[in-house]
Amino acid sequence: MTKNFFTDISSDTPTGVAYRNVNQKKKLISYFANTGNATIAELGKELNLSVPKITSLLNDLMQDGLVKDYGKVDSTGGRRPNLYGLAPDSGFFLGIDVKKFHINIGLTDFQKNLVSSFDKYPYRLTNNLESLEELCQIINKFIDDLPIPREKILGIGINLSGRINNQKGYSYSFFHFHEDPLSKIIESEVGITVFLENDSRAMAFGEFCSGVVKDEKDVLFLNLDYGIGMGIMINSQLYYGKSGYSGEFGHIPLFQNEIICKCGKKGCLETEGSGWALIEMFKEQLQAGASTLVTRENINLDDLKLEDIIKAIHNDDVLAIELISKIGENIGKGIALLINIFNPELVILGGSLASTGEFILLPIKSAIKKYSLSLVNNDTQLKISMLGEQAGVIGACLLARNRVLALEDI
Repeated sequence: MTKNFFTDISSDTPTGVAYRNVNQKKKLISYFANTGNATIAELGKELNLSVPKITSLLNDLMQDGLVKDYGKVDSTGGRRPNLYGLAPDSGFFLGIDVKKFHINIGLTDFQKNLVSSFDKYPYRLTNNLESLEELCQIINKFIDDLPIPREKILGIGINLSGRINNQKGYSYSFFHFHEDPLSKIIESEVGITVFLENDSRAMAFGEFCSGVVKDEKDVLFLNLDYGIGMGIMINSQLYYGKSGYSGEFGHIPLFQNEIICKCGKKGCLETEGSGWALIEMFKEQLQAGASTLVTRENINLDDLKLEDIIKAIHNDDVLAIELISKIGENIGKGIALLINIFNPELVILGGSLASTGEFILLPIKSAIKKYSLSLVNNDTQLKISMLGEQAGVIGACLLARNRVLALEDI
């Protein structure tokens, strides 16, 4: 059990010595989680701690069930040292990626392994108390169905679109009808520490840590869904900005039009280069008499979803392909602007629209070539997300893990 260690973490009145011990234990756990198993000598060198201190910390963590002695390692001579590492079932993290019409849920262990997941759990995100209560019910049901005890889940990461204060746990786009932070409201319902994050940033972090990113240090991740969000990695660090609201790529004023964006302003990229824009364009074409495979599904125009159009694209629907090409060109124009500003090593396309593959990738590439400076874009790679729907879940789990293991000021 991990009770002793995590009771220390949550203590409101620890002494300086207690803080120091907790931080040193966090460093050990973080090293194991990110680097792998190690000997006492290796740990002492990496963490700049004495052998007796490392030994004492390891004994405490083994008693708490977090660390395991994996026995002797091969040696070229002399006494063979013991190898230590995290116990496989020592602790887990839950990731909740909330979409407009479904939820993705996943559970990872300390070493980033996805051990349980549920993609596209039916759910409709609306800004009311009923929707929040349903979200809590879904989380509790998923936890109850897991083969592990609830107390082994050490943190929950929840992704929502819009503006999120991830430090204080407030959402300013959804479920903001309580004075208390949303993270605390949900935490009171599920009984586990909750951390909120913007969905695009969490997806970006998942891709940075476990997806298509290899050695690149300056990366932009674009979440192309109903709206458009962005996660930014500069020098291998997730960038939040002064107030934590960086990445509002969809709201750059790119067009001279009279279309009112979801943010209340006109001319945003989202008005002509997003899932919402694609749906509106599609409806206009259908009302003008255009033919499409979608009409054969007897879908009411008011109920038309992005996934209906994406399905038509994969079935070679002429209208859907024509419109996704227009959306791709508009998005590409915006990406060209980002490339000129950031000169990134890599731009990753994720979200629902990215699932159309070459149908959106080719017009985006064409627009980038047309609108960005060739000397700048020559060094920028453009790739589709490798994790797909799991990017947000994995990112939420890893961000929750990082927050739980964050070092305290002494």
